[in-house]
Amino acid sequence: MAEGGPMRVAVMASGGGSNFQALLDRFASDADRARIVGLVASRETAGAIERAKRAGVPFTVPRASTSDDDAESLVAAFESWETDLIVLAGYLRLLPPGVVRRFFGRVINIHPALLPAFGGKGMYGKHVHEAVIESGARVTGVTVHFVDEAYDRGPIIAQWPVPVREDDDATRLAARVLEVEHALLPAVVDALARGAVWLDDVRRVRWTEAWFAADRFQIGETGRFGFLDADG
Repeated sequence: MAEGGPMRVAVMASGGGSNFQALLDRFASDADRARIVGLVASRETAGAIERAKRAGVPFTVPRASTSDDDAESLVAAFESWETDLIVLAGYLRLLPPGVVRRFFGRVINIHPALLPAFGGKGMYGKHVHEAVIESGARVTGVTVHFVDEAYDRGPIIAQWPVPVREDDDATRLAARVLEVEHALLPAVVDALARGAVWLDDVRRVRWTEAWFAADRFQIGETGRFGFLDADG
């Protein structure tokens, strides 16, 4: 990150890109601590590409491979954008090990459940919410974590719980969880940009106490969880 400049963020997405849009909306001003500088889409038909075009954000669609043969092209794209942080926002492929090694500690992912529960290969989108409901769990949520070589295994940065209602099906639950994703992911990116959270030498996540204060989390009258997006 340039001295005194915003954190340069590249986003990876596979679908409609609503989390990508949440980041674009949150960091739309030149005065913000982060700037969205590029998009990697896993397929040409990903809706996130149209969002990138409208926002004037450059994008690329790499070959469908998770091997190190394609790591070089991804690394080249990230370096051409002078990327400080890579955000997996609904990206359904496993990152090539070479990319993880090159950028470890600077790659984060958002997952629609409270890891380590309901994570791993094949646990994405509707599959996650169906598994939550079938398990009888009363609380699910959202996790943002650093990325390592396995699906959904890296050090956890932040989590936000979402109650599971008696009448929930996967579609209704997914909609409420997605609303939380749109709030938590930009908040974590902002925290990383301000230096309020980092990964230490033994791969443990550290927060500044002032930012991660308990009174920033609240439960409203309807039972919904909330997050106070205030400076700290």
